[in-house]
Amino acid sequence: MESYNKVMIFGSGPIVIGQAAEFDFSGSQACKALREEGIYTILVNSNPATIQTDIEMADKVYLEPLHPNIVGKIIEKERPDAILPTMGGQTGLNLALELHRRGILDKYGIKLLGSSIKTIETAEDRELFRKAMEEINEPVTKSKAVNSVEEALEFVEKVGYPVIVRPAFTLGGTGGGVAHNREELIDIVEKGLKLSIINQVLIDESVLGWKEFELEVMRDKKDTCIIVCGMENIDPMGIHTGESIVVAPIQTLPDEFYQKLRDSAIKVIRHLKVEGGCNIQFAVNKDLTEYRIIEVNPRVSRSSALASKATGYPIARVAAKIAIGKTLDEIINDVTKKTPASFEPTIDYVVVKIPRWPFDKFKEVDKRLTTFMKSTGEVMAIGRSFEEALQKAVRSLDIGRFGLIGDGKDKDYSDEEIEDILKNPTDERIFVIAKALEKGWSVEKIVEFTNIDEFFIKKIKNIVDMKKELESLKNEIKKLNA
Repeated sequence: MESYNKVMIFGSGPIVIGQAAEFDFSGSQACKALREEGIYTILVNSNPATIQTDIEMADKVYLEPLHPNIVGKIIEKERPDAILPTMGGQTGLNLALELHRRGILDKYGIKLLGSSIKTIETAEDRELFRKAMEEINEPVTKSKAVNSVEEALEFVEKVGYPVIVRPAFTLGGTGGGVAHNREELIDIVEKGLKLSIINQVLIDESVLGWKEFELEVMRDKKDTCIIVCGMENIDPMGIHTGESIVVAPIQTLPDEFYQKLRDSAIKVIRHLKVEGGCNIQFAVNKDLTEYRIIEVNPRVSRSSALASKATGYPIARVAAKIAIGKTLDEIINDVTKKTPASFEPTIDYVVVKIPRWPFDKFKEVDKRLTTFMKSTGEVMAIGRSFEEALQKAVRSLDIGRFGLIGDGKDKDYSDEEIEDILKNPTDERIFVIAKALEKGWSVEKIVEFTNIDEFFIKKIKNIVDMKKELESLKNEIKKLNA
């Protein structure tokens, strides 16, 4: 293990709508992990409403803006040996890049832990990422990184509409979206270019309606890799993963195809040389014949927090220890207290995550779910079946609901409203699916409108059928007691 006396950790700054708050968990875990190794930790974060800025969490806490000028002065004063930026989400990575570009890291001989500058640039610069994936023969969508509206229009003439626009170096899909025509493309690209720190957006061919999966991967300096958790988005491509209802473990992939994604993920993290945690997102077509790598996050992400809690594998803690040179077989899992971190966790239960949107506070906002994230948090529930975990998660949302149906708070949607929400998803879609099934809509019709795998629609139908069965039993009991 390499020797570091002082390590600086970046937080993710203020909580912003569309960026959730899971990085507080990661930063706090990292502070604890490094202090366990006797390392003096310096935390820089501008958010006083987080656990990690508690004065007991790190040896030195700077409640200062995450701006390179200010952080540069803190570095000049504290002289850390290394910086761990991967616990601060996209904010942390962007700050590390800017410090590198200003020569501050070289000036003070500071090492970057977890992900190197080259790794961050390759994963975040859309054109470099595409080229890196081509080098290892991994499929990505046809795409082009553009720096102007004119370049975007020229590329779309070749691939056609719709296209997905993704600004470089932003979090939560900020500035991105789906363009169905010339006017939408110009509008989204202009906004995306302004929001990207390198004034670049990637125009992707559409994989709207494809299934979406995520793998949480860990790698150490000896090239040992494990898959911590596989997660499946119930919502198809076209809705940001942070806006999607997610289930773990993966439910609808045959093992043979899952192994393909697994092999691909390990190949990617090795090629990018990420040391620590990495989140890789895949799109898979409905026929399960093709897949595309959509995105790689060379850092802990909001999905890492979900995967940690779903599996009992402390990703942020392990990633922090890997960053200072430990290997997976040397790190004991803090949850089991016995097994090394090189053991892949397995789960014999079902975990469901549902986002929590602030639409009850912002009444006039557009509630449609797209590639731009609007949720500010999420709930997670565990059950022995998907149905149980889903019902528990709905109850946890704190929106006054005790389940999808049968709690006396169901809205009565017309057939026109149901069709509109199924085709143009909002935060109510999961409830609308249940209501449609209750009203006699077929599973096939709902699948056609939503592109959600029929496996999940049938599972929701099980809940609806159980309600009907219980109502029937209740009526029978009434008759017997009459």
